[in-house]
Formats: sequence, C-alpha cells, structure tokens
Amino acid sequence: MTTKILVTGANGQLGNEIKLISRKHSDIHFYFTDVDELDITQITHVENFLKENPVDIIINCAAYNAVDKAEEDEESAFLINSIAVKYLSQLAFKKKIFFIHISTDYVFDGTKNIPYTESDIVNPLSVYARSKQEGESQIQSTLKRGIIIRTSWLYSEYGSNFVKTIIKFAKDRDALNVVCDQVGTPTYAKDLAEVIFKLISRTNKIREVEIYHYSNEGVASWYDFAKAIVEISGINCQINPVETKNFPLPAHRPFFSILNKSKIKKFLDIDIPYWRESLKDCLQNINN
Repeated sequence: MTTKILVTGANGQLGNEIKLISRKHSDIHFYFTDVDELDITQITHVENFLKENPVDIIINCAAYNAVDKAEEDEESAFLINSIAVKYLSQLAFKKKIFFIHISTDYVFDGTKNIPYTESDIVNPLSVYARSKQEGESQIQSTLKRGIIIRTSWLYSEYGSNFVKTIIKFAKDRDALNVVCDQVGTPTYAKDLAEVIFKLISRTNKIREVEIYHYSNEGVASWYDFAKAIVEISGINCQINPVETKNFPLPAHRPFFSILNKSKIKKFLDIDIPYWRESLKDCLQNINN
C-alpha cells in the first residue's frame, strides 16, 4: 500500500532536499506544497486540502526563519511557527495523521557547556526562538504521537543561507569579520532529509510525541564555519574573528547550542557525518 505524505514548505532548503531523495522512493506518494499551493496559516485551506488529498504523514518544513526580522515582525513569526503548527497538529489528531515537525537549537539559551539533550529545559532568547518553542508546545499538547526534530545552522545548495552568503561576500571582498564566540554545529539539509526518510520507515515504533536532536557531528563557531567555506571553495578572502558584542544584531542568539544526538543515533542505528565532510559535499553540488 502506498504511503501518502504531505510536505509543507517544500520550496525551502529541507523541502528541496526531500524532493530530491523522494525520486528514489516510488513506494511513497508525495504532495509537495508551499504557501502558493497551501497556506498553512488558514485552517480551512489545510482542511480542504486534506479532504481532497488524504495523507498518512505530514512533514512540516514551513517556518519563519528570518531571526532578526522576527524582532520587528512578531505577528508573522508566531503565525507561521506557532499558530499554523497548532492547526496542523489539530488536523493531524482529528484525521489520525502522523506529524513530523522541524524545530531549532535556538529554543535553548546557550548557558550550558555540554551538549543539550532532548529533555533539557528550554529558554528561548528571541522572538523567533519563542515562536518555535511555542510551536513545539502546540504539538505536545495536541498530539498523542509524533516527532519533533530540533536541528541547527541548516544550509544547502538551495535558498539563502550562511554558506551562500559567505561565498558571495568572500568573492567581492578581501576580508570578512565573522563572530567567533557563538558555538554550534552546521547541518547539511541533505543529511537531515535522509534521516527524515529513516524516521518515516520507523513511525510505527513511536508511541508518544518524541523529540530528537539532529545536526552533523563536530563543533564549530560561525568563524570556523566561514573559514572552512572559503578554504574548501578556494576563495582568497581573509576571515577575521570578532566577538558578538562588536557585531550587534537585533535578535539574541545562544552562545552555545551544540545538540546531543545520542537518542536519534540509538533509535535509527546511524553514524552521523562530520560537518566539514558534509560541507565539502554541499560545496561540490553548488559548484556543479
């Protein structure tokens, strides 16, 4: 029997990677939607869509990700990251659809000095982070079964992201200043997409709303990440380390947001690629 899956936010980084991998899965029928095809902030739109296209699983890749802009546009951030998630959860519960949702490392305040586990207390620092954390709460209060995946520093060859921004500026300038005191792990959206397919095959093992952490292996500051991008790309640009206090932005970021991935590694019995290896893979794809 064919599994039917709805992917929201399908034109984003992760959605595009899921599209690519989906070509290998003829046993699954996908509905790839973005805001033009399905406005998840309108519950009647989603209800009508699901009436016409019954599905077994929803993967919610839709998000308001403009971290700094969210400080001025709180309404939009909460509408997409929380209220729309509530609607999707309610309909998933009503129609017995399994729900997979993507969240963020930014739900943590970054005051720890060892990697965050799924059970650590959240304390979001920005509007964006609060909206994402509230989205998680909507799922936990509505659904009996489902998956929340927290990830970090997502990049790919699609859309706008840190990797493409650094390449663009590094080609035009002799030097770039990048913060060195915020530490986390870059995550290649392709690797995350592959893990989502592994989770799809194991949804029958999920008995409650489970949170899983997934990022690539290893640790980096944004400075380390930028330095690796220019080195691997062969771009002649000096990357200079600066402290966050010298580079003020509207939204507060956690200084430390490394995720402990033991739970997902054990559940799926996987090895996770090191971030530099995945970055090489992505840069090769960008160049091709």
